[in-house]
Amino acid sequence: MTDGKSIVFVVDDDPSVRQALGKLIQTIGLDVRTFASAEDFLNQDRPDRPSCLILDARLPGMSGLELQSRLSELPIPIIFISGYANVPMSVHALKAGAIDFLEKPFHNQSLLDSVWRAIEKDRKRREERDETDRIRRRIQSLTLREREVLTGVVAGKPNKQIAFELGISEQTVKVHRAHVMEKMKAESLADLVRLTRKGGMDSSRI
Repeated sequence: MTDGKSIVFVVDDDPSVRQALGKLIQTIGLDVRTFASAEDFLNQDRPDRPSCLILDARLPGMSGLELQSRLSELPIPIIFISGYANVPMSVHALKAGAIDFLEKPFHNQSLLDSVWRAIEKDRKRREERDETDRIRRRIQSLTLREREVLTGVVAGKPNKQIAFELGISEQTVKVHRAHVMEKMKAESLADLVRLTRKGGMDSSRI
C-alpha cells in the first residue's frame, strides 16, 4: 500500500457542493479530490491509499447508484448524499454496501462521522489484504515436500501418519515441519492453521 494521507473522493454535479465538501474534508486533515460526474471519476487514476467516496445519488449521465454497481469489484466505501432521496433508493444503496445515505441538507458532523467510519473500514480491509498477500508469499516459498507435510499437519495428522503416507521417516517429517513453522512464521500449531486458512488455502488445496 502506498504511503500518504487518506483521501476522500467527492462526486457531485453541483460546483458549490463540491467546493464546500472539499473545504470541510480538508479541515480534518484528509486529502480530497472532487469530480463533476461519475464518468470523470472512473476516468481518473486514484491513489492507492485508504479512501472513501462521497457520491451524489442523482447525477447527469451515469447515476450514483449505477456507479456503485460499477464499483462492486473495487471495494471503496461509499457515502451517498442526495437532495431527492426516497426510501427505495436509500434501501437499495445500503443493501449494496453503502456506508451511509444522507439527505441534503445534512449536518457536517454527520458526514464527517460517516467519512471516518468509511476510512477506517477501508484501512482495515487494506491491512487484511496486505496480510493475506504476505501469507500467500510464505506458502509459495515452501518446497513441494514442505507443502505435503503442511497438508498433513493442518489436517491434524500426527507425524507418524504423515511419514507413512509420504513414504519418509518420522524424523524427516519433523525436520520439514520445523522448516514450515519457520517459513510461515507460525508460533504454534493453531497459528499455523490460522495462517493457512488466512492465505485462502485449506488442506486439500495446498
